[in-house]
Amino acid sequence: MFGKLSKFSPPKQREKIRNGQAEKNLFVRRALIAFLGVLGLTGVLLTNLYHLQVRDYDAYQTRSNGNRIKLLPIPPVRGLIYDRNGKVLAENLTFFGLYIVPEKVNNLDETLIELKTIVGLTDEDIENFRKERARSSRYTPILLKPNLTEEQIARFSVNQYRFPSLDVQPYFKRTYPYGDVLTHILGYVAKINDKDKQRLQDEGKFGNYAGSHDIGKLGIEKFYEEQLHGQTGFEEVEINNRGKVIRKLRDQPAVAGSSIRLTLDVELQQYVSSLIGNEKGAIVVLDPKDSSILAMVTNPSYDNNLFVDGISGRDYKKLLDDEDRPLYSRATQGTYPPASTIKPFMAVAGLTENKITAGSTVFDPGYWILPGTTQRFRDWKRSGHGRTDINKAIVESSDTYFYQLAYDMGIDKMSDWMKRFGFGVKTGIDLAEESTGIMPSREWKQKRYKKQPWLAADTINAGIGQGYWISTPLQLAKATAVLINNGKVNTPHLMMEVMSRENMPYQDPLLYDDIKDVPPRFWQIAKLGMYNVLHASNGTGRKAFAGVPYRAAGKTGTAQVKSLKGKDYDKNAIAKKYHDHAWFIGYAPYENPRMVVSIILENAGGGGSTAAPMARKIMDYMLLRSNTTNTELQKNEQNPPLEEDEINNE
Repeated sequence: MFGKLSKFSPPKQREKIRNGQAEKNLFVRRALIAFLGVLGLTGVLLTNLYHLQVRDYDAYQTRSNGNRIKLLPIPPVRGLIYDRNGKVLAENLTFFGLYIVPEKVNNLDETLIELKTIVGLTDEDIENFRKERARSSRYTPILLKPNLTEEQIARFSVNQYRFPSLDVQPYFKRTYPYGDVLTHILGYVAKINDKDKQRLQDEGKFGNYAGSHDIGKLGIEKFYEEQLHGQTGFEEVEINNRGKVIRKLRDQPAVAGSSIRLTLDVELQQYVSSLIGNEKGAIVVLDPKDSSILAMVTNPSYDNNLFVDGISGRDYKKLLDDEDRPLYSRATQGTYPPASTIKPFMAVAGLTENKITAGSTVFDPGYWILPGTTQRFRDWKRSGHGRTDINKAIVESSDTYFYQLAYDMGIDKMSDWMKRFGFGVKTGIDLAEESTGIMPSREWKQKRYKKQPWLAADTINAGIGQGYWISTPLQLAKATAVLINNGKVNTPHLMMEVMSRENMPYQDPLLYDDIKDVPPRFWQIAKLGMYNVLHASNGTGRKAFAGVPYRAAGKTGTAQVKSLKGKDYDKNAIAKKYHDHAWFIGYAPYENPRMVVSIILENAGGGGSTAAPMARKIMDYMLLRSNTTNTELQKNEQNPPLEEDEINNE
């Protein structure tokens, strides 16, 4: 009973029979797959190694070297600027600055804060640094703190271990020893901005400015930037992971910019600047033989050294808001009615056009009436000049005579002639900052004033250098030189020579044609009139040149600023800014001129009483400084100028 299974007992499980061969085959298959996988991965690895070590070896080696070998630009030393006597006007002085490689600094903001106490880093320094960083390439050292003092250098040296990506390095800084005396001539260099960068890229010159921080912005510095800048060099160096230079592999030296010599006499420039004092205006002194500039003063001016490191916003706003406008050059950009200074040039034009003769006269009662009307044009002398010929008209500055001449010539001929003297066009001086002025014409007025017609009254006003006609002091200096040279037109210039291996003297570009169709006696009539302005008893400049030991010639002018509409001029009854401008143009010695002087004094009154005495002092300074000069002047005194009847008989 107990040997039998109960019907409730579960059945016994059957034991599985293992198939050894199948398991073996499965293992082999898995091993084969694993082997093929390893083999494939090894093949990929070997292939990549082949690409890295064999096929693309050169490319990866270059990239690797790029991480440790850098090409560092070497900015060239900027050329110097000298005056005609070899005195330095713009130089490069060595300073020390704190340079930083921003990409190598872990916490830039914290570093800048710490440097405020160590080297006196200011918010302005930080602002300039951020602007420069935005324009610079990565890993390029950027000047963070310029003009370090010895104390600041010492304090940083003690803490330098804390700032491995900063270093003190020497650099050249442009300096202008004469400051505001030469600002409007030299201009200045300043930081390269985005506009400069774009222009250099467009011109294909940006590569030559790698490592350079400054560029000429105004004046001579801008006009001769290509000569002054030089050629950038480079150093190939090995660096560590902190950006420090380990060793220099090779280099290509930079080529320094060429120095240049200007025609300026800086001692004369300083003297002229002292004469003008607090007056607003400009004085131009040039050599009529070639129209080289000897002195050119604009007042007020400003110190160009302020811009080299970057002028502060406060200082720049102060210059911008100054009502005396020191930022623009009155000598080349200031435009004023030329007034009576244009009368000698009008005389040459009228004689050549047969509108007047040396002996023809006009009766001057103190006014002139426009034919066919009752409109009167007043002469500056209320009682008039009486019977007046061309010589007397220049000497006494008769407005009535030139009203009639302007009416007879008409604006078209007047405009054409005066443009030949250089009015209404740029002189071509080697400065970018120059105004064309305005030599009015019918076409000009219609374009400027929406097709308003030219009026006869406009012509009459232009006949005495008023109305729409405006010009610069430099244009009047150039026109005077053309008169002296009997129509020979030279280009006013400041460059004397580029001082390179082979000195390159200035070459006149001859921008304008000479005036060739004027008989020599007509030039002499105009020049004799200017001589008598200073030496005749009725000349408007006789008081200023009384007792002068040499002979000179000139023309005074008084430019009206505000129309009085028939009222008498009373400077005490109107604001200073509405007072007349004072003009003088002249040259000396009369026989063999060495200088032309053009002066404008804003709101200073009559040219004979204010501008002419200043011109006399300049001529005295230039002509009476040596015994040799005095001897030569005495010889010239023995040959008096031709009188009017002698000129007519030539």
